[in-house]
Amino acid sequence: MIPKMIQAWQMTEPGKLARTEIPVPSLASGDALVEIRGCGVCHTDLSYFYMGVPTIQKPPLILGHEISGVVVAGDERLLGQEVIVPAVLPCNNCAICASGRSNRCLAQKMPGNSMGIYGGFASHIPLPAHDLCVVHNRGKIPLEHLSVVADAVTTPYHAGIRAELKSGDLVIVIGAAGGVGSFMTQVAKGMGARAVIGIDINEQKLAFMKGYGADFTINPKGKSTKEVKELMKAWCKEQGIPSNFGWKVFEVTGSKPGQELALGLLSFVGKLIVVGYGTDETSYMLSKLMAFDAEIIGTWGCPPPSYPRVLDMCVDGKIALEPFVETRPMSSIEQTFDDAHHGKLNRRVILTPDF
Repeated sequence: MIPKMIQAWQMTEPGKLARTEIPVPSLASGDALVEIRGCGVCHTDLSYFYMGVPTIQKPPLILGHEISGVVVAGDERLLGQEVIVPAVLPCNNCAICASGRSNRCLAQKMPGNSMGIYGGFASHIPLPAHDLCVVHNRGKIPLEHLSVVADAVTTPYHAGIRAELKSGDLVIVIGAAGGVGSFMTQVAKGMGARAVIGIDINEQKLAFMKGYGADFTINPKGKSTKEVKELMKAWCKEQGIPSNFGWKVFEVTGSKPGQELALGLLSFVGKLIVVGYGTDETSYMLSKLMAFDAEIIGTWGCPPPSYPRVLDMCVDGKIALEPFVETRPMSSIEQTFDDAHHGKLNRRVILTPDF
């Protein structure tokens, strides 16, 4: 049934949420109305809510960009289909999109940021249908769990593509036990990495990652970059692999300490892929980059055409979702935001509508 009103939790201003309802808009040709089954809580949402990071659409707006659901109106080809909503929806009609870099389209729409007032912490969302990822086979994975594919899993996958990650590669993930980092670790192994070193300050969660892609782990808390390198060097010697060249370093925390450690670990013919977002500045002697013949690469989101491949990796078991997510009713959004903001969550929370 197509509702007359969208039920939602709206950010009226940074730091304030309110339960509201808004009329379902008329759908343009090529649009779809998705009944939301789950929306993941991302660090980006917290940045908008607590830290005042500006959104393109000014409040009031509905946050949330990790969305899965069912098409209930609009594009007839998709009616009744289970879908994942890409976190970045390109225009598909510009020079950047034509170049194959549609994830960085300058006219992109992003639920919960630059798609009008609409986002995922709601009962429904209207949006362009063209790039929706249809879930043809999710096996035993609940549809709501697949919401995190929209960002937490596809973003690491595209980071791997940007790094040209291939079988036999050597990988370091900084922030390996975090909400995105835990999937970056799995993606790296799933894309064929020979060795994955996971680095994180959460000892308990870091130990858990040894069963999900991390071959060796290091807690850098209280350690200098030199000491981290020594631990890495000793392990690499045991494994018979080089410690000082060829490593692809994925920095997922976005924090200044994480970025500084990543720069310190970048070495000969290596690559540093910047995945996490932060507002602090770091310094680096660029001549090292020249001397190492190394690369520093930025990565943003993931092009929608890549989503089916990531979905297949989840269904095939190369990427595990269930151990890393939990569902809560959407009415718990205020408490969930507070828990996430104060570091009380052990899993990525997916909010399910209970209006």
